[in-house]
Amino acid sequence: MKSLNAIVMSGKEVLPVIEGGKGIAVSSGQSSGAWAAAGGVATFSGVNADSYDENGERIPQIYYGRTRRERHDELVAYGISGGIAQAQIAHELAGGQGAIHMNVLWEMGGAERILHGVLEGAKGLINGITCGAGMPYRVAQIASDYKVHYYPIISSARAFRALWKRAYHKFSDWLGGVVYEDPWLAGGHNGLSNSEDPRSPEDPYPRVAALRKLMNEIGLQNTPIIMAGGVWHIEDWADWLDNPEIGPIAFQFGTRPLLTQESPISDAWKKKLGTLKKGDVFLNRFSPTGFWSSAVNNEFIEELRQRSERQVAFSNEPVGAHTAAFSMGARKREVFLTQEDRANAEKWVAAGFDQVMKTPDTTLIFVTKEKMQEIRKDQVDCMGCLSQCTFSNWAENETGNTGRKADPRSFCIQKTLQDVIHSEANVENNLMFAGHGAYRFATDPFYANGFIPTVKQLVDRIMTGK
Repeated sequence: MKSLNAIVMSGKEVLPVIEGGKGIAVSSGQSSGAWAAAGGVATFSGVNADSYDENGERIPQIYYGRTRRERHDELVAYGISGGIAQAQIAHELAGGQGAIHMNVLWEMGGAERILHGVLEGAKGLINGITCGAGMPYRVAQIASDYKVHYYPIISSARAFRALWKRAYHKFSDWLGGVVYEDPWLAGGHNGLSNSEDPRSPEDPYPRVAALRKLMNEIGLQNTPIIMAGGVWHIEDWADWLDNPEIGPIAFQFGTRPLLTQESPISDAWKKKLGTLKKGDVFLNRFSPTGFWSSAVNNEFIEELRQRSERQVAFSNEPVGAHTAAFSMGARKREVFLTQEDRANAEKWVAAGFDQVMKTPDTTLIFVTKEKMQEIRKDQVDCMGCLSQCTFSNWAENETGNTGRKADPRSFCIQKTLQDVIHSEANVENNLMFAGHGAYRFATDPFYANGFIPTVKQLVDRIMTGK
């Protein structure tokens, strides 16, 4: 394999290996500081990051506000203090080596306020901002204002063209690189467009070559592309190195850093990663963001899948094939289903799924009383962790809502991601984001006999091409 040469990113000479920024404390100052110390580009998560008291104990993110707006302001305050704390930890552990980036989701609640707050409070500690999950037009100006580099996460040349024309051409001096994230293979939220088939993955090479062609046309020949999603062994990408069609290239690792000694995830989660088989990571659209996302296909995902399968279309009046009357709720309100759907509904009710919940799409789902109560409570407790949420109908606008009914087919993403990272609870019952290559933990000889490397050992291994 061709040698991997150092690359200049965010004003520093670094190894061309980037730690992917994983949300809600999964990429922490501890893990990212170790990655930077090893000479790479570290990325801590700026999404609801943990902060600590004077004794170094984590401050639980508890919300006291009576309204969603009040709780949203609390969430922003937590996000700012947590981001500053993680930047400080990463900076101290890095010891002047590597580069430190903060990852934010543009569609997270209070994204701009949190960016300003963290960059102001951690001046000189953060070298770059990576940002995806949406179209982050304004991140360029924010990064430029604080003199840090920015790295948009995109999944097509078309998306980058739109960002460039709308805003980035004005702040090109601070564009540190462009992250191409494979929407079929990356973990977490993915950038699949409505024109792309989630069941038909496309080869990333022509897509990245198209991105480089565009970048060359607008004068970005020397700006690196960071390949993300599906990256495990760099030797798998040998034909991308020193390739004029691809140009300056670096590689981002999101899934592999989960299984290191410095990784903050639970031992149960780490053990689960070692048991995955090919196909165990499931591309789905259950997320309240409305985006596609990839997660481990565990009991949490299975319950969401079954919830949507227990679903029928209804009409308030008999129309077309919807002529079968069905009574729902304590008041026995009558709606009309097809004959087949009424038979299914009666079967679900008899099996204990006797609570009926309406969706925004003129359908009904059938759940147990306990699940209905959980859904209702989570919707009421919403703290506005997203810019807009299909599950609770919160939106970060003047009205405070999306204008649509809350969708019981989704879930509170803040709640489950906080649970899965901060407790040793059964990982089967929480959302576990992972890339589609996670099954390779079980087959890669590097992890034989349950070996869990330090971050330094992992970076050294990656630099060999494996």
